[in-house]
Amino acid sequence: MKSETKNQRIVLASRPVGAPVAANFRLEEVAITEPAEGEVLVKVHYLSLDPYMRRRMDDRASYAPPVALGAVMVGGTVGEVLESRHAEFKAGDFVEGMGGWQSHAILKGEGLRKINPADAPISTALGILGMPGMTAYTGLLTIGKPQAGETLVVAAASGAVGAAVGQIAKLKGCRVVGIAGGPAKTRYLTEQLGFDAAIDHHAEDLPQALAAVCPKGIDIYFENVGGKIFKAVLPLLNPFARMPVCGLISHANETSLPEGPDGVPDLFRAVLTKKLTIRGFIVHDFADQAPAFRKDMQDWIRQEKIRYREDIVEGLAQAPDAFIGLLQGRNFGKLLVHIAA
Repeated sequence: MKSETKNQRIVLASRPVGAPVAANFRLEEVAITEPAEGEVLVKVHYLSLDPYMRRRMDDRASYAPPVALGAVMVGGTVGEVLESRHAEFKAGDFVEGMGGWQSHAILKGEGLRKINPADAPISTALGILGMPGMTAYTGLLTIGKPQAGETLVVAAASGAVGAAVGQIAKLKGCRVVGIAGGPAKTRYLTEQLGFDAAIDHHAEDLPQALAAVCPKGIDIYFENVGGKIFKAVLPLLNPFARMPVCGLISHANETSLPEGPDGVPDLFRAVLTKKLTIRGFIVHDFADQAPAFRKDMQDWIRQEKIRYREDIVEGLAQAPDAFIGLLQGRNFGKLLVHIAA
């Protein structure tokens, strides 16, 4: 039986115009309700903050519905079951699901995954062993199809997805180049994760710097940024290059098309003449690969073939500022909010 009586939650107070600001969010305190048949009450320990949340703040058509005004912000969570009215879960179980930005969540049992804290820290269920890790694994292996000796470039390379992409590509025998923001992050890629080269995306000579570390061109570009990085990559793509697209964070806050010349003809000329494969995906497209992903990733972590980094913020009230910082590249590693001990 639960002892807590109040639920802290952060709701969408207004829709952002451009970059989100603190006023777009509102912290509330409400009574905790009882789970209905088939539901469980979860005390949230960790909340995942991810770029996709920005688009869910807009009232526009997408692969998922927008967050309604006044509703709890969407987000993946991991926490402890306090009460259960679902046969597969009991009080004390740890579960991963879409609990949102709140301290307590009522969730349907069918949408939950039970996790074992003895296998790995529970926070990893939202990072390297969760959605970001599976995004890297499925997008790279299914669409990127890495082959030994090929050159892979990944943007946002020190983040949860990018870091996993680069390390998996190394395991497959690729030469790996990471693009990240600032010297601390680029050093991390080469000195800690074993990337062959790393480029600071703040560099004024980004296209030339990237070309210099990709003398044989680029065979796979894992795209989750867009913007100037994609423009630097496009001329370097080799014939039959593959480009999995899982995000475009550099465009997240745009309210209109960017100014400048129309790049569509150059893009499609390259697609045609170089016979490029460009495929967007959402991780749920490859849900059937989840068992293989978890087995492989757990083995790689246990064998110390893959490393991960977490950036943990303390307290639910800090979630809006941390999310705003995520869109600005302030985080270093998988961004999480620690809500309960």
